Amino acid sequence: MNYLTKLPAILLLADGTVFYGKAAGKMGTTTGEICFNTGMTGYQEIFTDPSYFGQIMVTTNAHIGNYGIANEEVESGRIQIAGLVCKNYNIAYSRKQANESIQDYFQEQNIVGISDIDTRQLVRHIRDKGAMNAIISSEILDLDELKAKLDLVPSMDGLELSSQVSTTETYTFGDEAAPYRVAVLDLGVKKNILRNFDSREVYAKVFPAKTTYAEMEKDFAPTGYFISNGPGDPSAMPYAVETVKEILAADKPMFGICLGHQLLALANDIPTQKMFNGHRGLNHPVKNIIINHCEVTSQNHGFGVVPDAVRASDKVEITHVNLNDQSIEGIRVKGKKAFSVQYHPESSPGPHDSRYLFDDFIKLMK
Repeated sequence: MNYLTKLPAILLLADGTVFYGKAAGKMGTTTGEICFNTGMTGYQEIFTDPSYFGQIMVTTNAHIGNYGIANEEVESGRIQIAGLVCKNYNIAYSRKQANESIQDYFQEQNIVGISDIDTRQLVRHIRDKGAMNAIISSEILDLDELKAKLDLVPSMDGLELSSQVSTTETYTFGDEAAPYRVAVLDLGVKKNILRNFDSREVYAKVFPAKTTYAEMEKDFAPTGYFISNGPGDPSAMPYAVETVKEILAADKPMFGICLGHQLLALANDIPTQKMFNGHRGLNHPVKNIIINHCEVTSQNHGFGVVPDAVRASDKVEITHVNLNDQSIEGIRVKGKKAFSVQYHPESSPGPHDSRYLFDDFIKLMK
């Protein structure tokens, strides 16, 4: 499909707002919860992050596809977003190391998108109105028909999605002779998390989402446990909460990221909530209140722990807070070797300010 002769496409939001643009990727129709990411780079990592499963992604950077697609830069085995909304969809790319164009990539993986819309206007609208469902179509241009399809899409609130993106079989990552062995509960783990473990002499074994503590302990006898990031509503995951409780009861070293952070809170009777918009980008300021240090972080989440409940808890203490909205970005369990953060210290893409958290986990396992 020639970039200059792209066919029309429509983006319809659940509140009735309509945007008219051009078809991008595969011709077709897709639905999901619409959200936006403020990162200026790393579109390929964002597309393949399992935490975005079921979501239509609006990219705020004006140019998407301009440096092509490189096979080694994926964060999972496939594109995870439900659809793409962007301003300039660049099929021609400039990077010598790229393997293919974004258009070829999207067509291979059946991803529908829309381009040539005012993403600044759209992001301002979502920011003011909050997260909501949306539909993109380059095959149906009748608004009534699109609205009827959109009305059938369930809310992200209450959805359990991790079991849909988790591995179906266990696998290992790293050097078997490494001094540390970490069991990874895969709720949508990113590959760069595993790379960070490998670079720190950790041999990881990745387990399907619904694996129990007893099964991981018997199968691998790990030094520590990692609870991964992932999509969906943490309160709809009692199976994972129970696993976290069992790891805590066994007093094993444990580290959680993003969804893992929310599950650690739930395991300590701290509720979670759906955020108005969530945090998605590469420049969120977070303060480590233990060492009085600020770090710039990469974030991607639409749910969070209830701040007042964390502050009232006698089971955990706060380690990190978001300097934009004072949301709770990190906790550790009193009397246990367990901690978690809401953001992404593996930061792919993003700043490396928080990589020390992997080192903190190593210290807990020593």
